[in-house]
Amino acid sequence: QNYLDNFWPDLKAAHELFGSILQARRERESESQENNGKEYPEHLPVEILEAGIKSGRYVQGTLSVNKHRAQLEAFVRLQGFGSKETG
Repeated sequence: QNYLDNFWPDLKAAHELFGSILQARRERESESQENNGKEYPEHLPVEILEAGIKSGRYVQGTLSVNKHRAQLEAFVRLQGFGSKETG
């Protein structure tokens, strides 16, 4: 803000852009506080997921996504299985 005020006081577009970025940042911080610091809301509570994993209803694994073809290629490596078995 100081830089813009001191060196570019007449550049209205830059001041508007800075204000927009500042507002978006404040909104994101307030949403993060509402979600207890988590960027995305949980689909199911942790307790339900843990119970589902223990009962065998859910499985736990690691999602790997091809960074070059993220829309087309991904796989899940299940924990407790050999490295060749994926789902």
